[in-house]
Order: sequence, then structure tokens, then C-alpha cells
Amino acid sequence: MKLFGTDGVRGEAGSFLSAELAMKVAMAAGIYFKQHSLTNKILIGKDTRRSGYMIENAIVSGLTAIGYDVVEIGPMPTPAIAFITENMRCDAGIMISASHNSFEDNGIKFFDRNGDKLSSDVEKKIEDIYEDAQALHDAQVTAKNIGKAKRIDDVIGRYIVQLKNSFPTELSLKGIRIVLDTANGAAYKVGPTVLEELGADVIVLHNKPDGFNINEACGALHTKDLCESVLKFRADVGIALDGDADRLVVVDENGEMIDGDQLLGALGVYMHSRGSLKGGGIVSTVMSNQGLEDFLNKKGLKLFRSDVGDKNVLEVMKKEKINFGGEQSGHVIISDYAKTGDGLVSALQTLALLIHTKEKASKILRPFKLYPQKLININIRIKKPLDTIEGLNNKLQELDKNNIRHLIRYSGTENKLRILLECKDAKIMNSSMTEMVDFFQKALNV
Repeated sequence: MKLFGTDGVRGEAGSFLSAELAMKVAMAAGIYFKQHSLTNKILIGKDTRRSGYMIENAIVSGLTAIGYDVVEIGPMPTPAIAFITENMRCDAGIMISASHNSFEDNGIKFFDRNGDKLSSDVEKKIEDIYEDAQALHDAQVTAKNIGKAKRIDDVIGRYIVQLKNSFPTELSLKGIRIVLDTANGAAYKVGPTVLEELGADVIVLHNKPDGFNINEACGALHTKDLCESVLKFRADVGIALDGDADRLVVVDENGEMIDGDQLLGALGVYMHSRGSLKGGGIVSTVMSNQGLEDFLNKKGLKLFRSDVGDKNVLEVMKKEKINFGGEQSGHVIISDYAKTGDGLVSALQTLALLIHTKEKASKILRPFKLYPQKLININIRIKKPLDTIEGLNNKLQELDKNNIRHLIRYSGTENKLRILLECKDAKIMNSSMTEMVDFFQKALNV
């Protein structure tokens, strides 16, 4: 059984991600972390999904059963868990969240004592322990060796200080009007608080979670309300987070979304101009637009590409000694301040850019033109290995002949195939996309 996808363990709560599975995964992870334990403490946070209660209690049961002490901090952004795990000297951190997915799903993400996501090798070791019933049985303890759990409600202050420290001390957000959409998610408290403490006039949308409305017609994936509210309140900028606040989408003063690649380009060049960009370039994924790469090259910077997933972006950043990277989807990593994608850290750097340049968001955050690009997700019945699909090689050769850049991959968390095409000629690209969608629907829905 394969547990880990592209970002932890994720699935429908109560079916795939049952209380039993959560408890066993926690025990397996705890057994692994105990091999390197320093403090015998593991931190747990979550987003605002109703199923978080069930999964949290199951994880606590699994960890305490093998002798771990657990610190529960309630709803907090994923990047906060990464930071607080290291800050509180815990052996590991666990975030219960399915990120941008709807409330029916949930997930379990792990961080090591340094606040870093686990490597694929470590995830495989945890999966092996999970499958070893004898190891799970033998690790359980009795009497005074059973672990304890306690809830701490005031750690939000540590994360707020960390966020404010990422914002230039000589700047203030006074006079800046911001519309913030917290997606009824994990940042519904910390997001408005940090922006207001830095002086901004903040209009907050979707900050009343009820356990079921996380990401529902709001947040980074659904920006209609945000775009309309920026115009309604004559805001300088709009900021949308997703359910666990590791993703950022920016809307300009005209109520129009800024493309994720354009945001990466603007922030990367801004950091370079301030002397804070390390490594001579930035890291993004194979999904990023060629326009970003050409823009950076003109600025004397290099684009390093990784596989999809912010964990993969971070691995290339470390390898190339680069401190800035991200994904087109809105995961932005500024490693001077965060160990993973952090929507609020990225938002604060974007606001600093606007203040320093004294430019409108619509101008400064669109520093180059994008090449026509299209991404379509199609629902599929089976995830058949792509290299076994008859006729696919011929299709890909046709794309290459037409100078169409292509990326075709399965979702790591859903039964979907993602097809990305990019070409300077939008008409050719759209026609090819229609052919590719028809081809895969026939090949994978038999």
C-alpha cells in the first residue's frame, strides 16, 4: 500500500484516511523519529476541517501509545508548523490538512526537527514500518512509559513575530488598503492580525470557518469574491490564501489576478536589486512559463527547474544554494524566512516591493508577457503508466514538431491527469490541446 503522495498522506476523510490509518501512520512515523529523538516531543497542528478532530485524536493516540509526548496547537498554517517545530525543539511536526482540497478530504504532512519536509527515502521507511504489524505491536509501551498530550493556545504569537521579522523594519503598511481572503482556513486569525499590526487597512473575506466551508468558493483557487471586493473597496491589492496558507494568489488594484510566474519574476528581480537574492537565479518547476525563463535571462539571472511540488523546489534550492523559488500555482519559498511555501511571508515581500517601488500592482507585478499556455485536468478511471499508452509517443512527437512545450503527468492526490501545453501560437496550442484531451479520455477511461 502506497501511503505518501506528492505532499504527505491525503485522501477522503473517513474512508481512505480513516482514524485507524491515521493512528497507524502516526505510530510508524513515531517509531522512525524515535531513532533520532532529542526531546521526545512531537508538534501537531491542523486546518479548520471538521475531520481534523478525528484525525488529530487518532494521531495523538498513536504517538502516545509508543511513548511520545504530544503538543497540540490547533488551527495554524502549514508553514507555522514547520517554524514552530524547530522553534520549540520538537523531534517532528505534523500538519493535518488537505491544503486547497474541499472539506471532504484531509491529509497528514510531516516535518523533521529542522522544519523540513521529509525526503522520499524517509517516507518509504515510514511506509515500511506501517506495513510491519509486529513492529507496530512491539513499539507500544505501558504504565509510566505511555506519552502525554497537552494543548497550547498561545504559540500563534511566535509565528506572528517571525512573520513581522520578515518584513523590512524601515517600512510600514500604513496607508495600504488590502483585501485578504483567508479561505475559511488555517490563517483566519493570524493573517488579519499580522497585516493589521504592520499598519494596513485590512478588509477580511471568508474568515468564519465552520468545519465545512474551507476553500468553498473562496481562497487561492476561487478568487471571484476577492477580485470584486478589491474594486468595491478601492483596495491597493488583494491577497488570497488557500486552506493551509502555504499558497498565495495576488490580485491587482483593477481586480485582476497576477499570474504566479509573473509574481515569481517580479519578486526574484526585486530581491536581486536589493542584494538579497542568493545563487544567481531562482527555482521554479517544469510547469513554469518559458516567458519567465527568458525574462530572468535578460536580467542576468538563471531559472533552475525542478519537478512539480514545493518539496522538489526546495531540494533544488538547497542544491544550488538559492534562497528563492516557487511554483506557478502560488507556492513561494523564501528560505531566509520559511522552510516551505508560506503565503503570508510571500505576501509581505510582495507588499514591500510595492512600497519600495511606489508602483501600482498592475504594473510592477507583471514585468514580462507570458507565452500562451494552457493547463487542463481531466478525470480518469485508471492511472495507466504513460509509457505504456499506445500511440502516445506519436502524439508527443507531433507536439515537438510544432514547437509546443508539453508536460503530462498524473495528480499525486486525485484521479486526474494534468496536461500542460505552451506555444507562441495560441491557435496551434488550443487545437493540439483538444486532440490530447480526446486522446487521453479514450485511453484512460476505458
